[in-house]
Amino acid sequence: MSAAARLDELGLTLPAVPAPAGAYVPALRQGDLVYTSGQLPLVDGALPVTGKVGGAVDPERAKAAARTCALNAIAAAAEAAGGLDNIVRVVKVTGFVASEPSFTGQPGVINGASELLGEVFGDAGRHARSAVGVAVLPMDSPVEVELVVAVR
Repeated sequence: MSAAARLDELGLTLPAVPAPAGAYVPALRQGDLVYTSGQLPLVDGALPVTGKVGGAVDPERAKAAARTCALNAIAAAAEAAGGLDNIVRVVKVTGFVASEPSFTGQPGVINGASELLGEVFGDAGRHARSAVGVAVLPMDSPVEVELVVAVR
């Protein structure tokens, strides 16, 4: 089953790729790889949740936000690849979690992104990953996700 068909089966649609908030592009193709810029969990241009995980933001809510980040990253990658079905493999995920100092559950939060990628791309969605705790993210977002994908 194609990634587009899986998205449809999941009841998801790729969002429009937002304009960059600075001097960068949302995604860049180099050879057979596409690198996305960090994607926030924006929904219709706004963050539905802000703050630090382990404080104002519950880890499960942050995990759902990471899933939204991944959907936004898929959209950026697909645009750079010339379409969703031109993505053949997720290579690497880097997830950033704005965390209270005592919070150590960053991998569980970024699982939201990893799980969505598996649902959309099947075995081709299995990837290498880093999940990093940080002091603050743009717009006080609780999470940010970037992808490297292989394309045809």
